[in-house]
Amino acid sequence: MYFQSAGQGNPPVLFVHGFACDLSDWRAQRERLQGETTVVACDLRGHGATPGLPEDCSVETYGADVASLLAGPTILVGHSMGCRVVLQAYRNATERVAGIVLLDGSCVASGERAEAEENTSQQLSSQGYDLFVRRFFEEMFLPDSDPILKAGILERALRLPAEIGAPLFARLAGWDAAEVRPALDSVRVPLLAIQTTFVNSERVRVPLAPGQSSPWLELLREHAPDAHIVALSGHGHFAHVEKPEEVNELIADFVSGLRV
Repeated sequence: MYFQSAGQGNPPVLFVHGFACDLSDWRAQRERLQGETTVVACDLRGHGATPGLPEDCSVETYGADVASLLAGPTILVGHSMGCRVVLQAYRNATERVAGIVLLDGSCVASGERAEAEENTSQQLSSQGYDLFVRRFFEEMFLPDSDPILKAGILERALRLPAEIGAPLFARLAGWDAAEVRPALDSVRVPLLAIQTTFVNSERVRVPLAPGQSSPWLELLREHAPDAHIVALSGHGHFAHVEKPEEVNELIADFVSGLRV
């Protein structure tokens, strides 16, 4: 697995990107923290500079890969799909995780795992993978988002081959249905959840309004009641890329509180 490391100090912070993204999304956070501690960012299998076979791309495999990078107590930071990956990595290497940050997480399925995967596969097949990805990512931005930045992230997402992306997204839905609740139940380390958007009843991603909750935040409150939740309004799904200052300071404060 390709990764980059910079800085020195404890606890290290390991950043995990989302679906059809790569480690470059964390540039602002790494620059902010590398003068204070060790920062690591990785490319998951099939993404960025890490090769991957379709059958090897799943939340479980990604979680095991991330866990293999942990030499000692580390803070795991995940965005979107990366939230699932860091929760899985925590389950794989509980004693080597000092804290968890979940940035704009979600849960896209419930019920039986096999049914969730099959329903998602059928949805992708009927809609067409490229059209699904295009719509999925276009909803992640606000009307005033930088069009060049938005176009670059969308173009990168469309480069993830359908033979990897389609089964991965179906497995992601299956993991949500079967594993997200017990994964949250298992967390015994400090957890910070930073939330900027949610998928509404019309299945459209929208920004959180001030004081608004969401199904994901309610799930966190039920299954991780000790989590510190910060909802940021006026941001899209890529707040750490578009307007990173607030996200940077929240993560920096969290790291400072766990420094040894």
